[in-house]
Amino acid sequence: MRLMWKSVDKMRCLRKRSVFPFLGFLVTFLLFFNLYMDDRYVLEAEKRQLGETLIHPANSDRYIHTFRDLSNFSGTINVTYRYLAGIPLPRKKYLTIGLSSVKRKKGNYLLETIKSIFDQSSYEELKEIVVVVHLADFDLVWCENLVQEITRKFAHHIIAGRLLVIQALEEYYPSLDGLKRNYNDPEDRVRFRSKQNVDYAFLLNFCTNLSHFYMMLEDDVRCSRNFLTALKKVITSREGSYWVMLEFSKLGYIGKLYHSRDLPRLAHFLLMFYQEMPCDWLLIHFRGLLAQKDVIRFKPSLFQHMGYYSSYKGAENKLKDDDFEEDSIDIPDNPPASLYTNINVFENYDATKAYSSIVDEYFWGKPPCTGDFFVIIFNKSTKISRIKIVTGTEDRQNDILHHGALEVGQKAVETKQGRHCTSYITLGEFKGGNIEVYNVDHKIGFDVECVRIVVTASQKEWLIIRTISLWTTPSVSQLKK
Repeated sequence: MRLMWKSVDKMRCLRKRSVFPFLGFLVTFLLFFNLYMDDRYVLEAEKRQLGETLIHPANSDRYIHTFRDLSNFSGTINVTYRYLAGIPLPRKKYLTIGLSSVKRKKGNYLLETIKSIFDQSSYEELKEIVVVVHLADFDLVWCENLVQEITRKFAHHIIAGRLLVIQALEEYYPSLDGLKRNYNDPEDRVRFRSKQNVDYAFLLNFCTNLSHFYMMLEDDVRCSRNFLTALKKVITSREGSYWVMLEFSKLGYIGKLYHSRDLPRLAHFLLMFYQEMPCDWLLIHFRGLLAQKDVIRFKPSLFQHMGYYSSYKGAENKLKDDDFEEDSIDIPDNPPASLYTNINVFENYDATKAYSSIVDEYFWGKPPCTGDFFVIIFNKSTKISRIKIVTGTEDRQNDILHHGALEVGQKAVETKQGRHCTSYITLGEFKGGNIEVYNVDHKIGFDVECVRIVVTASQKEWLIIRTISLWTTPSVSQLKK
């Protein structure tokens, strides 16, 4: 049965974004192969359109706009699904968590993964999530037995609309025989990873309209406690900034977050190039083509790989994420603020990077002198309960603040030089380059408007401020809500 695509919507005018020149070559290469692909995924008119783009010289901006034009589909792919357990609710949730699972030769971790998602979420968090499990194995007996187990263990979640189990019909899959032998992979490996791309594409396609955000997990994952609250903190902190994919684990296709509006494009992308390379490689190209050139990964990781045996041939897979923390509720709030320093900044390691929770982002300045400062000015006065500041890194352990003090301020005023606080009190001194102060709101008698690091003695070493972490205390009005 042929799979037909819905009409391509007219492309919105999108702002050009710079990318590395190699992306132009990549798109040219992949699109060239796509001309010869099974026509169940690309209409002839689209093939002609793709062909026309190849006659132009390589230009990264041109190819990015071409990709957006061809893949900015608002409609979903025409696939029929079996509903094996549960049905979608009419109201959109905050987050959909997608899992795709196949029969393993050794071990099965799906039930443990589902249990971890629900057990690690509070009652309020459960109201905002829906878990969609795609049983992507063609062994219907295996699927039926697994559905019975899922239904028995998680009946109340299914009834509440928090858990759906689906299956895309086998007849909608492309041919998995005679695929390209890229990277010298054996034929069965190519078949496995190509089918996995289609499995994920059909899962993404189904989840398009279920929520505002979408998180992809694998079926052998353990979750951090209150991971949704941590996710929401990060999403709120990124408001106003452009992103395609945020990462909450450094392993595989675990903990990758998308806007749900991008799922149709990602689904089509995985289908177009399903036999070219593994899904986690395709994801890198997808975000690059949509002008997010850098990885945006957060620490600590919220999801941990727990499977011992891979779904491919039951091979051993002992990979672990050493950035994972079981208790994610400890992620700092870092309220909106402006950051300033009079320390000479090295290259692009500017002050804002010390306030970021993104992995490998930090402030790096040239040797500071007595009286130099680094200040955080909040957009509005805030109750602060805890402050933690870490300087230096593992590979540059001497680039710490050897002598410094931590201060909090109030009575902010506007001047020609900008906004600053006129009154400060000292909370403590740095020791070994770090400082952590608890119960700040109990030690001072005011809401904080500024946090300042002051250098109390000159040093010859450069200074890295690795992380500035602030935790807030909810106001009385917030607690009533």
